Amino acid sequence: MNDQKGKSTNSIDEFDITNSRPKFPKRAIVTAGMPYGNKELHLGHIGGVFIHADTYARFLKDRIGKENVIFVSGTDCYGSPILEYYRKLVDGGSFDGTIDEFVTYNHKKQREVLDSYQIDISIFAASALGRAAEIHQKVSSDFINKLYSNGHLKKITTSQFYDTELDVFLNGRQVVGQCPIAGCSSERGYADECSLGHQYMPIDLINPKSTLSGKKPEMRDVTNWYFELDEFHDFLTQWVSQLEMDKSSRKFVIKSIGEFLEPPAIYVKRDQMEVVESIKDKLPEYDLSDEKNKSSVLLVFKNLSQREAACLILAENGIRFRTGKTLVPFRLTGNVSWGVPSPVLEDMKDLTIWVWPESLWAPISFTMTYLEQQKADSNAWKDWWCSKEAQVYQFIGEDNIYFYGPVEMAMFMGCQGKEVSADPPEGELQLPKLICNNHVLFLNKKASSSSEVKPPKADELLNHYTFEQLRAHFLSLGLGIKSVGFQPKPFNPNANEKDSDPVLKEGNLLANVFNRAVRSCFYTAQKYYDGKVPVAEVSSEILEESKKTIIEFERLMYKTDFHLVMSLMDSYIRNINKYWSKYIKQSEQDNDDALRTKVLVDSLHMVRTATVLMHPIAPKGTEMIREYLNLGEEFWNWERIFDTIYDFMEDPENHKLKFLEPRVDFFEKHPSQLQEKS
Repeated sequence: MNDQKGKSTNSIDEFDITNSRPKFPKRAIVTAGMPYGNKELHLGHIGGVFIHADTYARFLKDRIGKENVIFVSGTDCYGSPILEYYRKLVDGGSFDGTIDEFVTYNHKKQREVLDSYQIDISIFAASALGRAAEIHQKVSSDFINKLYSNGHLKKITTSQFYDTELDVFLNGRQVVGQCPIAGCSSERGYADECSLGHQYMPIDLINPKSTLSGKKPEMRDVTNWYFELDEFHDFLTQWVSQLEMDKSSRKFVIKSIGEFLEPPAIYVKRDQMEVVESIKDKLPEYDLSDEKNKSSVLLVFKNLSQREAACLILAENGIRFRTGKTLVPFRLTGNVSWGVPSPVLEDMKDLTIWVWPESLWAPISFTMTYLEQQKADSNAWKDWWCSKEAQVYQFIGEDNIYFYGPVEMAMFMGCQGKEVSADPPEGELQLPKLICNNHVLFLNKKASSSSEVKPPKADELLNHYTFEQLRAHFLSLGLGIKSVGFQPKPFNPNANEKDSDPVLKEGNLLANVFNRAVRSCFYTAQKYYDGKVPVAEVSSEILEESKKTIIEFERLMYKTDFHLVMSLMDSYIRNINKYWSKYIKQSEQDNDDALRTKVLVDSLHMVRTATVLMHPIAPKGTEMIREYLNLGEEFWNWERIFDTIYDFMEDPENHKLKFLEPRVDFFEKHPSQLQEKS
């Protein structure tokens, strides 16, 4: 308890179970991958990114102070995928508004779903709408100009797909074919990237077809600005080395990034190697990598230009091949009309910025927009993005590792000037921390709107589950380790009527186990202590268990091991009920008021601990517990995480709890679940 008001003898600074407790930044930005503006939020957006990002942002608000955390995201409005989707809807007669109205409609629907899941986002902006769009255009222009003035851009003339029947250039999703990257499992390759994010030159796309006319397009030369990503190989290698030393880095992310740092290579089928040998003198110098158990042989080149020259020679000789992952110049501009205008550099006019690069710095634009709304100084954003005391946490899906990994980090480094460091100095853009999740599968298959069994939309799930049940379940899946199947019984045509619903396991921890523990404490206080908490010392073993749980929870949250967080809390919350059941019956049988008091005080301390720790995961129910405890917002403050419940009471002897009516639930079940039970 307090030895003076407002200062606990168990403060977080004074208590030190271990010397290896994680250190958190003074300020934090949390971002969630931006959904495209052509549709509502789907399963992967909510279950794979937003719930995880929101949980971490809420934890940081408790841990370092809510004034020190900004959570930003928004609708990714521009680009050919949205333009093409919009065109099809208009041609089909299902939408008759402008593209701005189309994006605005979807942006509002996305925001409504986020609100339904209580995603406590500081700003959910849109790159093409309102004040955020104005700021984003300026930030985009400044970004391109800085990379240009620092010498990291170059003009490259490439062949672009052209539909001769309609007399138009084709962009992005207006061309479909087969990805040329070796080993790619994507079902669709587009103009210069596939559905899994692999980059390649348009000319390498296999069997291209125009989505506008259905005809095979021809290639015509266009010139664009490219970021010289391949020149940042050594700096990105240093950055990856830093990731490898960070125990919180996810191994599959490091592996995936490392694949793009491999030297330029070409995969040739083994049965083609005789032809390759016959033209060997015409090819640039290469090393041969031949693993006998593989169906292809690898030709490894010293640089990208040599590989490109080899590709042309192989193609001329009718040799089938695929290129390997490596760093290639990253296109910044294009000729898509629906895009952020590119600044005019040299003689390059009438270009727009490709959607992928501008979406990478959009969170900076949104941060500026939010801070402007808060009446902050125009340079206040630098305290969040350019300070060693701050950290940016970016929550993304595995498909986007290439863009948020090598590309974003290199571009941020490129803003430093001609002298580049993988450890940016104070005042320069710092490198964000990537928190990447694997896919949320639907019924053990990758969720796709083209599947025979359609995955439910994010809002449809709320017709069968509460948002807290879903938050707890998605966090438990362990997406930081592997792709995991989401198998909601109401949407599973193969589910047995007698089987339990896998989605409800974590929800039942809240609605059954935790509910029971909290209600037991309140009803006992009302029955025996006039609705007050009897003042007594919390047992030393209960204090110790709580402290160890808090320290472990903090460590797991730092590593973003959300599934282990849920496992830890499952054990701790169940232990509350085990403790209660073990002793409360004995106190009732013996009419032992001292034992009853001990059980209530100890159990309430465990409830206090569990409530604070579950606050980022189940915000509605835990806020209700705090309300019924009749305590203020300081209850969540991690500077006082080891305090007992009495430390938050003005007058512990006379502090009264809010009266809990019979059958009131802190964590509700969905009405459909109650109907099923009845």
